[in-house]
Amino acid sequence: MLDLAVPGGPRPRGAPRHAARRAHAAPEEPVGRPRLAVLIPAHNEADRIAAAIDGLWQQTRRPDLIVVVADNCTDDTAAVAMAHGAQVFQTQGNTRKKAGALNQAIAWILPHLDDRDLLLVQDADTVLNPWFAETALATFNRKVGAVGGIFYGEQGGGFLGFLQRMEFHRYAWELERTGGKAQVLTGTGTMFRARVLREVRAARRAGVIGGGTGYYSLASLTEDDEMTKAVKTLGYRAMSPVGCEVTTEVMPTLGKLWHQRLRWQRGALENLRDYGWTRVTARYFLQQFLMGFGALSFLIYLVYMTTYTTLYGWPGFSPFWTAIGLIFMVEKTVSVRRAGPRAVLIAALMIPEMLYDLFQHAVYFSSLWGLLRRSEEKWVAT
Repeated sequence: MLDLAVPGGPRPRGAPRHAARRAHAAPEEPVGRPRLAVLIPAHNEADRIAAAIDGLWQQTRRPDLIVVVADNCTDDTAAVAMAHGAQVFQTQGNTRKKAGALNQAIAWILPHLDDRDLLLVQDADTVLNPWFAETALATFNRKVGAVGGIFYGEQGGGFLGFLQRMEFHRYAWELERTGGKAQVLTGTGTMFRARVLREVRAARRAGVIGGGTGYYSLASLTEDDEMTKAVKTLGYRAMSPVGCEVTTEVMPTLGKLWHQRLRWQRGALENLRDYGWTRVTARYFLQQFLMGFGALSFLIYLVYMTTYTTLYGWPGFSPFWTAIGLIFMVEKTVSVRRAGPRAVLIAALMIPEMLYDLFQHAVYFSSLWGLLRRSEEKWVAT
């Protein structure tokens, strides 16, 4: 039984909006506080779902409702969720992975939410910090349509896990430098206005954006990246402010990391292909170009240095390249200083992260080649 009652009694939900760009027409209604509901899509997450739910109950602004979306589970996910105070929504006949499960659950819960109410979508392998909900709520205004988390890696995973945690710290540092403007509304934790989700579905049905006729795109390998572009296309801002930190899992093996990053990178490229060049996607196209240019330049440099050294020996000291290397090392170390002394030391050594970067470059070129060949890349659970 769905229970979203709040002090003062229930409020009528707002009517859906059908125009793609009616995002900022009316001021916020000055009635009560908005209600907060949470959806946690989960497929066989009995061993992790309790921590995710407990993290939500420990929020300084507690949710009014937590719903675990049990998607084709064959373990005790539902029982554990109910034991920890969550309601459970069972998907019916879903074959479209996480996006399909969320579309069913959002269609079920959204009629009970007013336009001003909020819906937090969180991964089952993630724990939010206690200030996430309060910080996100304070970030919303008429121009902000969604607030995403800043993800950090959980402990474990050996040296590979440590490199991922360094990568996540560096991403958080870059977000802070840009004033918290979200590049991606991460699936680890993102809060939406109910109104925005209604407008996304209306825009899909009107053909303004693709991906089917639901809330999340069924045509994308990376539904969170696509949703970011959808929200921004409708004229809203997407933010990831300091205070919205989450802790999520890291991949323990190169094979799992390869599949995860290949899906992320291929999905990002396919989303750009599907959206085309717009004022929203222009900066994403530029990012992808710079990523490819940087990867190619790095590979050319390595090949050149290897060939030159083999044929003629070590080229000797170069003030110019030494200065470039020092600048690069300083940037690498400064950007991970909050991860601790060990991270700073590894960044200063440069070689471990150079190898990690080569791995990322291989993912990029493999994704690009697959896109050009139009080969099918499947969603692989990690």
